[in-house]
Amino acid sequence: MSDDDAKQQAAAFRDALHSLRVWDTELPHFDPATAPGEPLALFHQWFTHAVAAGQNEPHTMSLATVDPDGRPDVRTLMLHDADERGWHFASHATSAKGRQLAAHPHAALGFYWPAVGRQVRLRGRVTATGPDESRADLRARSTGALAAALTGRQSDVLDSYEELARESTAAWAQAEADPDALAPTWTRYVLAPDEAEFFQGDERRRHVRLRYRRDGDDWARELLWP
Repeated sequence: MSDDDAKQQAAAFRDALHSLRVWDTELPHFDPATAPGEPLALFHQWFTHAVAAGQNEPHTMSLATVDPDGRPDVRTLMLHDADERGWHFASHATSAKGRQLAAHPHAALGFYWPAVGRQVRLRGRVTATGPDESRADLRARSTGALAAALTGRQSDVLDSYEELARESTAAWAQAEADPDALAPTWTRYVLAPDEAEFFQGDERRRHVRLRYRRDGDDWARELLWP
């Protein structure tokens, strides 16, 4: 790419970036005084509201971990459940995130639902469930997801795309022939939050931020400046 092309591309990027607007729609009202006493119930309410509002893929979330040197890492993945134990997701124990969680079992989750101007952030300790739950999690997934899990080499260096195509084809055939096929390293994880924040955007930037903090067996609630 020539210098002129690079400058034009950079200018087009900045023009596009600066043309964007946030929340050009009517946002829901959130009165924190009416919020339930614990975060799970509010998360269930907000999640179903985001679905009803047409939010695309509301079950996608960011998972932040740290590597052995304390450097942060983040990726997007799917929520598998949210119950009294915590927020569930799954991956290979041998993946980058799996190795990081084994070394430092604290993480953060982030949800962003722009259709309703809402965010949810959670921080807490992550534990791996037992093999029975991990196998059940895998059996509940689609054929394509099972095929991807059966390759079992997430985050490894890939020599060529052709190698991926070959292994994927074989894994698809196995998943279709045996929907109960096992992926030994597939693991279901649960993040049990000790802190949860609910953010409601406001057109006038009077955002509402409600934070729950674990206080023994109870939850303390407090508002934060936006």
